[in-house]
Amino acid sequence: MDAPTTATETFRAARDQLFAHREDYDAACREFRWPNPAEFNWAIDWFDRVLAVEHAAAAALWIVEEDGGELRLTFAELARRSLRVTGWLRGIGVRRGDPVLVMLGNQVELWETLLACIRLGAVIIPASTLLGAADLPDRIARGQVRHVVARSADAPKFPGVPGGPGVAGGPGGWTRVAVGPPVPGWLRYADAYEAPADFTPDGPTAAGDPLLRYFTSGTTAQPKLVEHTHASYPIGHLSTMYWVGLRPGDVHLNISSPGWAKHAWSNVFAPWNAAACVLVHNYERFSAPALLEVLRRCAVSTFCAPPTVWRMLVQEDLAGWSLPLREAVAAGEPLNPEVIEQVSRAWGITVRDGFGQTETTAQVGNTPGQPVTPGSMGRPLPGYAVVLVDPVTGAPGAEGEICLDLARRPAGLMTGYRDDPQRTAEVMRDGFYHTGDVASRDDAGYLTYVGRSDDVFKASDYRISPFELESVLIEHPAVAEAAVVPSPDPLRLAVPKAYVLLASGVAPSRETARDIFRHCRERLAPYKRVRRLEFAELPKTISGKIRRVELRGREGARAIGTDGGPVRHAGEYREEDFPELRS
Repeated sequence: MDAPTTATETFRAARDQLFAHREDYDAACREFRWPNPAEFNWAIDWFDRVLAVEHAAAAALWIVEEDGGELRLTFAELARRSLRVTGWLRGIGVRRGDPVLVMLGNQVELWETLLACIRLGAVIIPASTLLGAADLPDRIARGQVRHVVARSADAPKFPGVPGGPGVAGGPGGWTRVAVGPPVPGWLRYADAYEAPADFTPDGPTAAGDPLLRYFTSGTTAQPKLVEHTHASYPIGHLSTMYWVGLRPGDVHLNISSPGWAKHAWSNVFAPWNAAACVLVHNYERFSAPALLEVLRRCAVSTFCAPPTVWRMLVQEDLAGWSLPLREAVAAGEPLNPEVIEQVSRAWGITVRDGFGQTETTAQVGNTPGQPVTPGSMGRPLPGYAVVLVDPVTGAPGAEGEICLDLARRPAGLMTGYRDDPQRTAEVMRDGFYHTGDVASRDDAGYLTYVGRSDDVFKASDYRISPFELESVLIEHPAVAEAAVVPSPDPLRLAVPKAYVLLASGVAPSRETARDIFRHCRERLAPYKRVRRLEFAELPKTISGKIRRVELRGREGARAIGTDGGPVRHAGEYREEDFPELRS
């Protein structure tokens, strides 16, 4: 067979090599090589030229609504729809390299817009619809946004954002496109469907050109801005495809919200790299029975969910649901061994854990056909050279910070943090990319997650920056100082808890706690909100720094009550104590 010559052929050859060793981990790691094309545009070179032609009649996107309504599109249909959007966006001024903030839910327009922006060579800045008006000015400014595509319902969040009226092509402004009912001053997305379904690119796309910029929480108030290229996510997610075990024609359901990197992982690139169907269960309020019914009715073959969802599912009678699942995986936080056991007992399949970051694709995972060590997140995936580095000595060992060897740089690694060379240099120091996560390795090469090397923590699969929440807390006149740490929770793994030192003369009362909770609700997106609060003196170092590690230890050592949650500390208040705040 002749060696592949085009970017499409090279990409296909690498993908098919992983297919050939789907359950032979050693062979896959030994033989896999990342494609390294000079030019690559995934939407044109893969979606349009392969998926929309060779798999034209196969299901590409299947959206199931909470009320039972659904939309199903083939690869050919989605290609035609998104090509209309591509031409229309170019017509309103979207150009190669333009940053486009996309703030949409799980709706067909999201996938159309993503494909259109990739074809155009525009830079996509995904944004969660949970963001509030206070979150947007920073994203607009640091992202250097030129265009916004958002739900009509979210348009009121934008008027306070500086940058002009948003008239298409207006000097100093940014184009505003509303998806849904008409919004004064915004262009109508629905007009895109009147555009012709043809598109000629204005030139080739360099594989190293920027494609995605993600805002992600850090240890400071300012979220980091992670930049990926036309290679690092489209090509890089071959590792994610392999970890999940995706095959052509699979129906793949992933539980993730748009705006976060995991949505691109498992609702765009990994399944479509495999020519699988992306199935979306679109709901306002999570219901385990409703999700199980979708898994059954839609004959889902591969399923990915964060451990939070798995913990909710195992509270149901899983044995009562006969499902056609072949593969089940979890990512986002460590997966409890008892959850794996309960699912295996009910369905006869093993939930396989995995690990990655916004800055990368899937790095580590329990892969199909391989034994799973309970509590382990698996082994390095094909193409990833993982080293555990002692944080003190810098030497590789059996326990340490999870690092990637830059001498064997994986395709799925970010280029760096946008406009932050100092932070980029810090995480890329000494020949390694430093994840900030710590793990241990056993004799068989399996890695077990230990924890973060800094104070950022996960709550319901969302990364939480303590500093950001503390900055909001100390805006309240009653708060002198605050420290936010994770507090154990039976469903969410952890919720944000604030230890608060009150200002002089303020009483540590129920009324004070309620007022602080209300203050946080008004200023923080729902996934960031402080859920527990305790008035206390804050432990500090000699130099005056708050010792969050001591508070984390205090929370981690809490006794567990009969409900599976932590026993309440004396003087601790919880958000659920104040039902009046929900109104």
